[in-house]
Amino acid sequence: WNSWERFRCNVDCDNDPENCIGEKLYMQMADRMAADGYKDAGYEYVNVDDCWMAKERGPDGKLQADPKRFPSGMKALGDYIHSKGLKFGIYEDFGTQTCGGFPGSKFFMETDAQTFADWGVDLLKLDGCYSNIEDMTSGYPIMEFFLNKTGRPILYSCSWPAYFVAYKKIPDYKAIAKSCNIWRNYDDIQDSWDSVTEIVNYYAKNKGNFFEVAGPGSFNDPDMLIIGNFGLSRDQQRAQMAMWAIMAAPLLMSADLRKMDPYSKSILLNKDVIAINQDPMGQPGSIILDMNQIQIWFRPVMPKGSAAFAVLYTGSYGTPEKLSLKCETLGMVGPGGYNVTEVFDGRYVGMFKSADNINITVNPSGVFLGKAVYLGN
Repeated sequence: WNSWERFRCNVDCDNDPENCIGEKLYMQMADRMAADGYKDAGYEYVNVDDCWMAKERGPDGKLQADPKRFPSGMKALGDYIHSKGLKFGIYEDFGTQTCGGFPGSKFFMETDAQTFADWGVDLLKLDGCYSNIEDMTSGYPIMEFFLNKTGRPILYSCSWPAYFVAYKKIPDYKAIAKSCNIWRNYDDIQDSWDSVTEIVNYYAKNKGNFFEVAGPGSFNDPDMLIIGNFGLSRDQQRAQMAMWAIMAAPLLMSADLRKMDPYSKSILLNKDVIAINQDPMGQPGSIILDMNQIQIWFRPVMPKGSAAFAVLYTGSYGTPEKLSLKCETLGMVGPGGYNVTEVFDGRYVGMFKSADNINITVNPSGVFLGKAVYLGN
C-alpha cells in the first residue's frame, strides 16, 4: 500500500485529521491490511510517500519527521508496522528537494541510507524531482551502494527512467535493472481510465526494451493500483488488475482501505489473479496484437508451457465485442491441449488446441483475463 495517489501531500491535520499525511493514517492502514485479508493475500508493504518530513534536517544533518504529524517518530511507526507482520516503506528524492518541497537526499545519501536502516525501513522509493537527469546514471547506483552498505535488506524503488522518458531520452535499462529492484518508466497514475490506458499503451510500445531486462528481483513499475477510489468503473477496475498481473507489476494499492467497497476488495484479493502476478518465473507479459481498441497480451506462466492472456478493450464506449480468436494468437502454441479458465470468476471455458478458436466477449473498457494450463504432448 502506498499513500500517494489517494492522499497526496495533504498535511492539514488540523482540518482533515482522518486523511492527512501523519502516523495515524499509516497505522490505520497497517491495521486494515493485517485484519482485512490483504496481508494474507500477499500485500506486505505500508509505504510512506512524500510530505512526511519536517521542512529542515536536524542539526546533525539527519532527516526528521514532521513532529506534529508524526509525534512518535519514524522508528516507532516502523516498529508498529512490523508488529502487524508487515514491512515499512519510505520516500525520498534524488535531488535537492522532494517533489513536495521537503529535503532531498542530494549530498546526504550515505547519511540517509543509514538513517533509513536505523529506522527499520524495508523499502526506499527514490524520486527524481529537483535534480539533473544527467547525474542519475551515476547517482542512483550510489544510493544502491549506500543502502547495501548498511547491511539491511531494503528494496530499492527508482524513478530514474521515468525522468529520462519525460525528457524524451531512452534510459539504459540494463544499468537500471542492475541497481534497482523496481523502477518507474512513465508518469504518475491518476484516478482515471484515461490514465490507466495511457500507461498500458506506453508499456505496449516497450521503448528501450524494458521488458527484456525484467525478472526476479528486477521489475517494471507502472505505478499504483487505483482500484477502490473514484475514477474507475467495475470493468475498469478488473482491467487494471488484470493488466498489472500480466505485466508482472508490483501491486501497490493506493486507496482508503478503511472505506473499501466489497467489489473493489474482491478484485484486490482475487487469489488467482494474484497468482498470475506472482508467477515464480517472474517473466513479464507483452502485447502480441493491437487492433481497433482491442489489445491482446500474453505472459508465460507455470506450469511449464502454460500462458496467461488478457484481451483488453481500451475504448470506453460502444457495445461488448464478441471475438473469435485462434488459440495460437493467445499464446497457446504447444502441440498438446490447454485447459482454459476465466480467471476473475474461476469459470472453466474448455479444453482447446492451438488450431482451435475460442469465443470471448469483452465489455468496453473491460478485460477478459484467461489462464491456459498446458496439458502436454
